[in-house]
Amino acid sequence: MKTRLFFILLLSVLQNTVCTFSYAATSATSDAVYGEELQGFIYPYPVHQFQFESQRQNLHMAYMDLLPQHPNGHTVVLLHGKNFCAATWQETMRVLSDAGYRVIAPDQIGFCSSAKPLGYQFSFQQLARNTHDLLISLGIHQVTIIGHSTGGMLAIRYALMYPKDLRQLVLVDPIGLEDWKAMGVPTQSIDQWFARERNTTADSIRKYEQATYYANQWSPDYERWVQMLAGMYRGTGKQRVAWNSAQLYDMIFNQPVVYELGLLNMPVLLMVGDKDNTAIGKDVASPEVRATLGHYPELARRTTQAIPHAVLVEFPELGHAPQIQDPAAFHRALLDGLLKPDPAQ
Repeated sequence: MKTRLFFILLLSVLQNTVCTFSYAATSATSDAVYGEELQGFIYPYPVHQFQFESQRQNLHMAYMDLLPQHPNGHTVVLLHGKNFCAATWQETMRVLSDAGYRVIAPDQIGFCSSAKPLGYQFSFQQLARNTHDLLISLGIHQVTIIGHSTGGMLAIRYALMYPKDLRQLVLVDPIGLEDWKAMGVPTQSIDQWFARERNTTADSIRKYEQATYYANQWSPDYERWVQMLAGMYRGTGKQRVAWNSAQLYDMIFNQPVVYELGLLNMPVLLMVGDKDNTAIGKDVASPEVRATLGHYPELARRTTQAIPHAVLVEFPELGHAPQIQDPAAFHRALLDGLLKPDPAQ
């Protein structure tokens, strides 16, 4: 009996080991094919769906809801960037949950595991309303929002629309801190954006992310996020993925938030990688205009001065995604910068 039990336990360990290796291989494969809603990609935590009606359409919004073992009474909402998904917050989710926070991480409509409607008027106001409705459906009314990249633009819009619902706003390398169109970047139609997006490949994603997100550095750990995006462009739904992406670029380019920064009256923590150089459309701008764009140390200081209650944390050697490039340094700074939970709760 003991011998049989030993072999059963050994078989279980081997099966778990095989699954672990299989998961790692799937994460790093160079030919992964995912559905238009990222079907087949493994999220770090269970994914739920918020069903709702918007613009005369029945839509679903994917989200993860991670409950802490030792709650501190507060909820953090994580808003992903344009070329990111809720899954890219996996390490941040774990760290925040270990610190006692309930963590909500949605995929916005048009992104990743959420619905990708062909006819949808994308706006930051609409995405903010969708997110607010999700939180209300979960009975959540007071939150800290952490927005990265395009998620930072969305977080600012959310804060302007629902200021009483925010305990604190955290902006991680937000874009939209300058008005690219006003600075001379040529406008593009959605059809032009669509043509560009249809040419997306793993190589083009990797090249852009290395130069912008990771300050010209590269680690095998980053490859999973390249394949996450590239896999949708290899699937049968690639045209819908590219179309939504084009609509979203049009939204980002034409809905700047920089002019409203002074209206943010809640505590704001601004976290910036100084090697970041993100500027939407800079590749089609003239060399003279391009040279003026995406200077994040300057943008960070200007933004901190514009926001009444802002604190700036800089990462001198990091790029656009400090939470991925150096998670240990990022999370130390994040936990230090968050408003401390009320010990009475």
